Amino acid sequence: MDLELFKKQATEKRDELTAFLQRLDDIVPEDIHTVVDEVNSTVWKDVDCTTCANCCKTMTPIYTQQDVTRIATHLRMSPKAFREKWLVKEEDTGDWVNRNLPCQFLVNNMCTIYEVRPADCAEFPHHDKKPFDLYNDTYIQNVYRCPATFLMVSRLKDRVEAEYEW
Repeated sequence: MDLELFKKQATEKRDELTAFLQRLDDIVPEDIHTVVDEVNSTVWKDVDCTTCANCCKTMTPIYTQQDVTRIATHLRMSPKAFREKWLVKEEDTGDWVNRNLPCQFLVNNMCTIYEVRPADCAEFPHHDKKPFDLYNDTYIQNVYRCPATFLMVSRLKDRVEAEYEW
């Protein structure tokens, strides 16, 4: 994965894709979930997250109490020691997030706690969230961070504009 090329393309198309997603808030094709699923299935033929890991390099998941307990147990630590070593509580939200970026569990583009990773990581990039249009803000945030989201939104835009009254 050429991250520099991705970042360049995403920067160039960011406003266009953002405008599309914002418009999709107002005009939602009736079968959008089917279209999203079909488009999304093509993305994963072209994207291998292990050659990228940009999400782990540039974003932090939110750690739930269940995540903290599960991961701390896996690492043979107490939840308190885990939080003290790796996390910080955001003042504005109260959410527990990584103290530093890239993620401390990322080694050679691979997650060293993959089996017990935070739910936020397991669900990323959230393409299967329904109803799709309720997560447009998430996709707007991720379109320049995640090559899979960039491709999904780009392809979705092309398809919707070609097949629907827009």
